[in-house]
Amino acid sequence: MSSDRIQDEVEATLAAAEPQVEVLLVEVARGETLRVFVDHPDGVTLGLCERVTKALPDLRERYTLEVSSPGRERPLTKPDHFRRYLGRRARVRTREAREGHRSFTGELVGASEREVTIAADTGVVAIPYVDIHRSNLVEE
Repeated sequence: MSSDRIQDEVEATLAAAEPQVEVLLVEVARGETLRVFVDHPDGVTLGLCERVTKALPDLRERYTLEVSSPGRERPLTKPDHFRRYLGRRARVRTREAREGHRSFTGELVGASEREVTIAADTGVVAIPYVDIHRSNLVEE
């Protein structure tokens, strides 16, 4: 099952079980570990991570499950994430090289429904979300 389908499954399950939990990123590591990064308006506590883990019994049977907070280098996976952090520094890595680069680090200056715009060292670049391999905030 693809990471996108697993993320959809996690989001649907948690929408019912823990409606205030925001699923930031779901990734499969080494084919056996499922990492789930979550956020909550009141912060991420050990108790919240335990509740999220218990709410995903089917996935616990298939994977070693790791649930955690996003940390300082918060993943950015949706247009809303990019909009929320406009003005902050981020690293955006693309699936294919663009203008000779696959990684762009700079200030988030725009986020539409289709693409993010970043003021990187190499200039201002607009990157469609479908071309993004991975992205996250970086420390200032």
